[in-house]
Amino acid sequence: MGKKSDATIENRVYLFESLASSYVASATEVLSSEDPAVRQRARRALAELAFVSCVVADTSHLPAEQVRAQVLGAPERVPEAPSKVSGGAARKRNK
Repeated sequence: MGKKSDATIENRVYLFESLASSYVASATEVLSSEDPAVRQRARRALAELAFVSCVVADTSHLPAEQVRAQVLGAPERVPEAPSKVSGGAARKRNK
């Protein structure tokens, strides 16, 4: 299981590095703008690229349509969550 997590992290980093480098190359002016609002928008764009990278890496086992839904903000973000929460130990801690 640790190797899968390591692979997912590597995929996240690789995807973000690839997307961000393209964005930075094309958005140098806005990233170095004197206007704080313009710089903030550029940082938000980078944050969105990071989010997309994580979603794509974490959902690589899903069909493309489901990955698209996740990227667009569909409510079912993590399909594994119900099985983790349903464990007896989690219920005891919450009581």
